[in-house]
Amino acid sequence: MGNTDSKLNFRKAVIQLTTKTQPVEATDDAFWDQFWADTATTVQDVFALVPAAEIRAVREESPSNLATLCYKAVEKLVQAAESGCPSEKEKQIVLNCSRMLTRILPYIFEDQDWRGFFWSTVPGAGRATDEMDDDGARPLAESLLLAMADLLFCPDFTVNSHRRGPDSVEDMQTIDSCEYIWEAGVGFAQSPPLNYIHDLNRTELLRLLLTCFSEAMYLPPSSDNTILNPWVSFFCSTENRHALPLFTSLVNVVCAYDPVGYGIPYNHLLFSDYREQLVEQAVQILIVTLEHDGGGLAHRPPSPSSMEDQDSVGPDNLFVNYLSRIHREEDYDFVLKGLARLLVNPLMQTYLPNSTKKIQFHQELLVLFWKLCDFNKKFLFFVLKSSDVLDILVPILFYLNDARADQSRVGLMHIGVFILLLLSGERNFGVRLNKPYSVHVPMDIPVFTGTHADLLIVVFHKIITSGHQRLQPLFDCLLTIVVNGEYLCTGSICWSNMHMVLYLFIQPSFNQERNCNLVYAIIRKRNLFHQLANLPSDPASIQKALLRKRKSPDAITGISRTSSQETVSMEGSRPAVPAEPGTLKTSLVAIPAIDKLTEKSQVSEDGTMISVLKMEHSHASHHTPQADHTTQADHTPQAVHGAIVGASDTESVLSWKCKLPLQTIMRLLQVLVPQVEKICIDKGLTDESEILKFLQHGTLVGLLPVPHPILIRKYQANAGTAMWFRTYMWGVVYLRNVDPPIWYDTDVRLFEIQKM
Repeated sequence: MGNTDSKLNFRKAVIQLTTKTQPVEATDDAFWDQFWADTATTVQDVFALVPAAEIRAVREESPSNLATLCYKAVEKLVQAAESGCPSEKEKQIVLNCSRMLTRILPYIFEDQDWRGFFWSTVPGAGRATDEMDDDGARPLAESLLLAMADLLFCPDFTVNSHRRGPDSVEDMQTIDSCEYIWEAGVGFAQSPPLNYIHDLNRTELLRLLLTCFSEAMYLPPSSDNTILNPWVSFFCSTENRHALPLFTSLVNVVCAYDPVGYGIPYNHLLFSDYREQLVEQAVQILIVTLEHDGGGLAHRPPSPSSMEDQDSVGPDNLFVNYLSRIHREEDYDFVLKGLARLLVNPLMQTYLPNSTKKIQFHQELLVLFWKLCDFNKKFLFFVLKSSDVLDILVPILFYLNDARADQSRVGLMHIGVFILLLLSGERNFGVRLNKPYSVHVPMDIPVFTGTHADLLIVVFHKIITSGHQRLQPLFDCLLTIVVNGEYLCTGSICWSNMHMVLYLFIQPSFNQERNCNLVYAIIRKRNLFHQLANLPSDPASIQKALLRKRKSPDAITGISRTSSQETVSMEGSRPAVPAEPGTLKTSLVAIPAIDKLTEKSQVSEDGTMISVLKMEHSHASHHTPQADHTTQADHTPQAVHGAIVGASDTESVLSWKCKLPLQTIMRLLQVLVPQVEKICIDKGLTDESEILKFLQHGTLVGLLPVPHPILIRKYQANAGTAMWFRTYMWGVVYLRNVDPPIWYDTDVRLFEIQKM
């Protein structure tokens, strides 16, 4: 009954606010306290009892009252941060103010005239205790952010108290928050006891913090990387004395989280997991704060022993700075194993249906992994140093395969491919893929025996042949990833025609000993390559072929888009399906072309990689235009894509036909087909294993063209992908926060919300 009265009183206060035509004085505490001091409303209550239409009405008709409401709510948070919330009533006021600001802020941001309101100064809010005059006034946004930072390390509210006795007091102004880090992991060895009340309070404050950062949603897309998010810039600056312990707390909470726990079946249905809500908010805060600020220099930030103390200072954004300076292998191992455990969670199979909790924030985890690899190259090298990288690869391939038919998940497809492109730019990636694949996660792909390289090719084939049309811009990236895998060796003979086309058209040089399965597949499908080599280019033949293709799409190439689906799929797998009607998705900006996404690097004799652009620049005087034209251009993904998709006139057929790297393949067939036929006749062989053994021990040295130098296309950061990541990241945050629906039905401009 009391809770009902509380909601009723709160609703009456909202109605009073929306109907008052005269400004209410800030000193009228009896009126303003109705919103936070005398209520016990949940965040869902606040969203239900404060309708969007009424917030906009106050904004337009009584702007001074809306301004005072925001000011008074921030004032209460600042006071609580100073006092340390000693009473339960003060703790409740903090939560109520946080919920009210979370509800209101999006409507402040959507109006251009209001967007600067929080960055205006408030009389009496000084930057320091001795700066209380108006000249030293602190903007409302800064006061709010600093208060939240303090409250996130408030004893008995968001962290466990370290008081040594009932009479001792912990001063909020002098507290060393590095001693109150939320979870063991990077830079912190002690694991504090779990306290679900603290987790809930942290989640409320992080939700408000995320809402503050979301001003970026209300600005149109821009490739100008000098435009920074002022909320993120200030919060991640040296002004925030809690930046280091908060960054560490967020990373450790995410990477230490185990949704399965002790593995008791259906435990997630019996008990509420408050830590999961905190982990979701924590990973979202991390991905939106880890935005590079263009390389400005900062004052030297504090550095724990787990972070490199380099002479060169990093970017102004301390979160990026700290992330880039993590260097201990035990910290890398903790982060990598934590992310892998969470990414593989949705793939887990159990004998009892739905008996294990499945997390839903894998997209945020992929963005975080991307930022880790992008900002900390030593972490990237650590990932590729062992086969642990496969614990990341397999879940990514699962997500790519599962989402290929769902247009609402096109962003997930992009981030997965981008990560693989980044990893493939390092030499070790191809080597790691040669490990035999034995995990057998429930993917909608044919059962096969082979390596992780085979798994990658099979999934890429599925994407190209049975994915939706909006994935076509990714084809160049997929092919580039395979191009970069110069050290791949194949372990399965169950390759379809498309597997060979995909692999061979971009791998004109290969080691016969390591790829005997592939060589055997070429020999078995030799008619396909003879057809390609003899493809007619005169108009009459082209028209005749196009007519046949319209009648039977598989008639020309012999490549079936459904052949792989006719084989037995892995146990427990589900077919990829389109999005349900009514599913919401957010729009994305276009990705740059592959030549803008990557730069060429050549592998030297000692294994190091040198930028081809630098090499060409240093030897420019010795190169002719013709010589430059004959680099690996013949084997670029664009050429392959043209070969796969086809053309409709003589000129275009000739243009891509001359780029097909068939010379190596035709020479291989010319040499090996007679040998294989002879050994089969002479020895009466019918067993494929004997033929494979013959091919494995044979040699083509001196018979095939001299292989080109190993060229790898490495991902390079650019304004186009930075903008893509910003729109994708905020789109994920928008769609994932539905309880409460923080930004629903507000005028966001960074992307469009579309219904399938």
